[in-house]
Amino acid sequence: MAAYGVTSVHCEKQVRSWRLLRSMAELLLPTCNCIITQENEPQTKQFRHKRSSSSSASGPTTVSGTLYGHRRGKVTLCIQANPISTSPILLLDLAIPTNVLAKEMKGGSIRFAFESGASAGPLLSMPAWTMYCNGRKLGFAVKRKPSRADVELLEKMQNIVDGAGLADDDVTYLRGKFERYHGSSNSDSFHLVDPDAARNGQELSFYFLRSC
Repeated sequence: MAAYGVTSVHCEKQVRSWRLLRSMAELLLPTCNCIITQENEPQTKQFRHKRSSSSSASGPTTVSGTLYGHRRGKVTLCIQANPISTSPILLLDLAIPTNVLAKEMKGGSIRFAFESGASAGPLLSMPAWTMYCNGRKLGFAVKRKPSRADVELLEKMQNIVDGAGLADDDVTYLRGKFERYHGSSNSDSFHLVDPDAARNGQELSFYFLRSC
């Protein structure tokens, strides 16, 4: 995989408030009329996971989450224990193009769900997942190890706790703190912590579920 060639993250292009995500999407997609295509009839599915202190013995933990990708490529999700961690908890290539994700941002809340079949081992160690976005089936997300390009990009963003912007005028990123709720050995979820205290609720969530 070719390196991203990132020499620096342009701080002046960083958007530090999540209320500007829609403006960011409009910047990336000024005239886009993108659609998601599937080979079969579109499928929808509802995923619900109650977020409360009872869903985890010690309550939620806080981790760092980053979505990034080339403007004409697909999105990668990286979950780290903290922004400077060199060993991601999870790295997934998602079945959604960067420009389609930007279009979804215009609608407000985004809920990704990842479902795996019944198998042994830790939940987040599963190699592939059936992926849904706001209830619509998109395809498959695939787990992989970080490439040199991934490591270089994440190192350039170590000082960024939350925000969205452009890196090297080609790679777009969205980064923030997430609350992790470990429901059981078959369920895990991550929910964006909005740095704007004036707002309530989460706009971006990831649910991981294993079929029993």
